Amino acid sequence: MRILKNLSKDKLALLSLLIIVSTIIAGIFAPLFAPFDPNEVNMSLRYASPSWEYLLGNDHLGRCILSRIIYGIRPSILWVLVVLFISVLIGAFLGFLAGYFKGKVDAVIMRICDTMLSFPGYVMALAVIGIFGVGLQNILIAFALIKWAWFARVIRASVMQYAELDYVKFSKASGISDTQIIFRHIIPVTFADIAVISSSSIGSMILQISGFSFLGLGIQAPTPEWGMMLNEAREVMFTRPELMLVPGLAIVIVVSAFNFLSDSLQVALDPKLVTSKKRKKENLSLFKKRELSK
Repeated sequence: MRILKNLSKDKLALLSLLIIVSTIIAGIFAPLFAPFDPNEVNMSLRYASPSWEYLLGNDHLGRCILSRIIYGIRPSILWVLVVLFISVLIGAFLGFLAGYFKGKVDAVIMRICDTMLSFPGYVMALAVIGIFGVGLQNILIAFALIKWAWFARVIRASVMQYAELDYVKFSKASGISDTQIIFRHIIPVTFADIAVISSSSIGSMILQISGFSFLGLGIQAPTPEWGMMLNEAREVMFTRPELMLVPGLAIVIVVSAFNFLSDSLQVALDPKLVTSKKRKKENLSLFKKRELSK
């Protein structure tokens, strides 16, 4: 309730949440919102200008751009959320094991994480694509391989912090099982940290999958995807700039919404940040009053 109360005071957070929810709903129910089949070719409408029937015009094959934008939500955002959930699940499981039990378990898991994180993310993704080939499935596999180790390390640090609290030590001394302690005492207090790092990673993952598709290494035609739509519009970027502007704006708006919501969520979950933010506003207003009084 406190989180919802804090978020409700932030207009930018509410607007970001509205954009994200609306985008996800449009992607899930794309057949209901898209006016046409996104892969329907009509060469007589090649590069047609926007009209009442085709609100955003048509591409080089006469396909409806609005329909392709709506269907492009699925690979660009929905599948990214699925991979993020899997990565966080794996990272949280290993992070809890390493942070709570420590010792040899921690050493083994962290050495594996160090090995995975020693490779740059894009290099790992390119290696997976080179081995298994291009395509959405292989890109998602690459993301899962890249992200879980980072989540495991961050979550481990959070778990180690809370595992040393007095009430956790008292629970251990009382004979309560480790599983019960983790589910009753550790997971609730670390949930905020997990939520923040998860929401802050979505934007970068959306940009990465769009970047790979733009380079021709991700989703292949004719499947609609925002990065690939940017690539297809490069040939007419000066004569028909709106063909690049529409998917480009879609990426910018959605990524910005996730980033703004992540920042607001972090402030809502951490009372210290709320206090710090209030102090900054008070100091700024006090400074303005002093300047005006001079």
